[in-house]
Amino acid sequence: MVRMIMLVFSILCGTATSQLPEFAQQYLQRIGGAIDALQTVMTDFEDDAAAFGLSVDDAITRLKSGDDGFARERGETMEQTQYRLSQLVDQQEALAAAGPFSRLAVVLESMDTKLAKSTAEDYEPALPVTVEGAVSAGVGGLLGFLGLSFLFSLGRFARRRRAPQ
Repeated sequence: MVRMIMLVFSILCGTATSQLPEFAQQYLQRIGGAIDALQTVMTDFEDDAAAFGLSVDDAITRLKSGDDGFARERGETMEQTQYRLSQLVDQQEALAAAGPFSRLAVVLESMDTKLAKSTAEDYEPALPVTVEGAVSAGVGGLLGFLGLSFLFSLGRFARRRRAPQ
């Protein structure tokens, strides 16, 4: 019975971790869409700033330092938009330069929470037919097996210590 539980748990862990490369792929696609949208906003803002002889940074500073609360808030929003666009472009470049296995690490270390949340909400599982997916499944299955083996070993050890001698 224990072996059957361990096998099922290992398969479940392997199945779950096999989806990590697909999640990274769907996340990468969303980065491209988010960059396109943010670049459109920033291009419009750049055009507006240029019409008044201002750089983007000068226009943001001007908005943020004005007396109008709406303008100050808009300045903050544009500053955040500029920063987020920069972060997403950096992450997209890092993902493009990363190999198939290091791509997961790049996603995890620099994940945009808004993008990750929307990716997870619309996520569609996929059959892992890539080497990356197969290795992720194998690692997840092995970790699940080892983790459950460890827990069962602790349980057996605890029972032996409590047993009268």
